[in-house]
Amino acid sequence: MASNPLVGIFRVKELRERVIFTILMLIVFRLGAVLPIPGINVNALKVYFLAQQNTGNAIVDYLDFFAGGAFSNFSVFMLGIMPYISMSIMMQLFLIIFPALKRISEEEGGRKKIQGYQRIGTVFVCLIQSYAVTVWADRIPNAVTISKLSYTLIAMLTVTTGTMFLMWIGEQITKRGIGNGISLIIFAGIVARLPTAIWELISKVQSRELNPVFVIVVFVMFAAIVALVVFEQQGQRKIPVHYAKRVVGRRMYGAQNTYIPFKINPSGVIPVIFASSILTFPLQIASGIGANVKWLADFSRWLNPHGVAYNILYVLLIIFFAYFYTQVTLNPVEIAKNIRENGGSIPGIRTDRIEAYMMGILNRIILPGSIYLALIAILPTIIQKLFNFPSSISYIMGGTSLLILVGVDLDTMSQVEALLKMHHHEGLTKKGRLKPRNL
Repeated sequence: MASNPLVGIFRVKELRERVIFTILMLIVFRLGAVLPIPGINVNALKVYFLAQQNTGNAIVDYLDFFAGGAFSNFSVFMLGIMPYISMSIMMQLFLIIFPALKRISEEEGGRKKIQGYQRIGTVFVCLIQSYAVTVWADRIPNAVTISKLSYTLIAMLTVTTGTMFLMWIGEQITKRGIGNGISLIIFAGIVARLPTAIWELISKVQSRELNPVFVIVVFVMFAAIVALVVFEQQGQRKIPVHYAKRVVGRRMYGAQNTYIPFKINPSGVIPVIFASSILTFPLQIASGIGANVKWLADFSRWLNPHGVAYNILYVLLIIFFAYFYTQVTLNPVEIAKNIRENGGSIPGIRTDRIEAYMMGILNRIILPGSIYLALIAILPTIIQKLFNFPSSISYIMGGTSLLILVGVDLDTMSQVEALLKMHHHEGLTKKGRLKPRNL
């Protein structure tokens, strides 16, 4: 038993405390996902969404997916963590567009200032989205039990506070727990919906609405895609670097050969999450206020998650954010500068051509990687159209959820692996080949 890595997790005090803390924080998140906003009639919501199951509501299913089921419950966490992600994307763009903001971020303590601006921006995004939610709730019969003004103010305050509290939970998990807190919150929301989705699938098979052969084919296809996602997430291109002998002070360092690992998909699941959050923001506003404004209602129908326009925009945004995030995190100019300053060189490449060489490699890697991500992301829509699968199953077993589940799992396992190795325990895998990823 001593060599069992799962037992080793709870034998190491630091790791045990981190795992228990992470589990407790995720339990708090799931409790908040079922706690309704004050002034909401829960029974009226159940009747409304039960009626919606027969006709299907793609927008509600889509928003509920990213909130981990909290959206249809009208809970305090109904917006999930998406407003924070949307604001983080806008802040990254602002740093590129506005040089003054970029200079602030490079000053001492500038990173904390930028994070403060980001939190303030998240509050404004939450207020806008929560107002759209209150307008939408007014259209549900008998859903609101108090006056319209009181409900609007209470809902906006409650939902905004809930999202800010989720931000704090994510930061605490990252600091004191295991894995990336924001990613784990999204992960937990997807996993929590699995039992309901599987039961819905079994019910449809029993009622002969779904062909069992199609279900088996889809499950085999999903298993193959999971294997391909793991392979793609772990793949990398190694660029050899040779460092000549050099003297530092009175010590001489010998020549050494190493390499720079460029992931086949350097940005991980970030492009998918970013693209989803960017599309969720206008979709939620349009669906919430659309009934009162004609052009917004038309826009909401046009941006239907199962429609052609939505999926084309989704693919383009994933490719864009794959390039954008890679350029932010992997700057070839900075890498080339560090290589030159340390007396390094790439065999067969002139020193002044290192930037162009690495940029060319990154461009060749990112394009197929981003297209692969985009194809997996639109997989739920394809499955639903071809096999008439319920949206709950197609969303969870494919596309964005599949990438997030695999990516977050690999990231968390790699951190556990590193802590076990540090305390002289065996890793979670025999060969210890898990590579950490930044999600």
